[in-house]
Amino acid sequence: LRQVSYLNRGIRINFNDEREEKSVNFDSEGGLSAYVEYLIKGKVKLHDAPIYIEAEKDDCSIELALLWTDAIPESIYCFTNNIPNKDGGTHKTGLRRALTRTINEYGNNNKLFKDLKVLPSGDDIREGLTAVLSLKHPDPKFNSQTKDKLVSSEVIGIVEGIATEHLTLHFEEHPKLARTIINKVITASRAREA
Repeated sequence: LRQVSYLNRGIRINFNDEREEKSVNFDSEGGLSAYVEYLIKGKVKLHDAPIYIEAEKDDCSIELALLWTDAIPESIYCFTNNIPNKDGGTHKTGLRRALTRTINEYGNNNKLFKDLKVLPSGDDIREGLTAVLSLKHPDPKFNSQTKDKLVSSEVIGIVEGIATEHLTLHFEEHPKLARTIINKVITASRAREA
């Protein structure tokens, strides 16, 4: 119920257990950004607030919140029409491509990777990332009845295009934030190389 309230900003869910006269309210005005904040409890944030993206293209709507922490593993949570896709799928692939492309282009254009022998890998870029990606699709295709993985091929380009465009703009408008993330990426890349 908590997850549903985060995925549907503005919805209020009241759960009443009449056996014990307990009630719990789930109400998330913060939506996916608040969900990311909830997921990173106990970790040190590298930037104050999640990067939030919301856009529509080709009858699909995408909502995305990203935040880098001092942690090592990446945590990307994917949903299609509020259904959790624990194995990710084409929307996760599109997001990963967008992150790699955008951060490498920004780092190269601003000469931030000049001391590195090779460009950072996707794993370096996603180190410490917590992200929630919610896709609304009129006719999604899944790999199985359990809907663990989205396989709609057109989604890769849609998510990649939207995420690349918005992240590029966000980094240009917030260069300090971009440098903070890239410093984490450089550290991860050097550690991998060593």
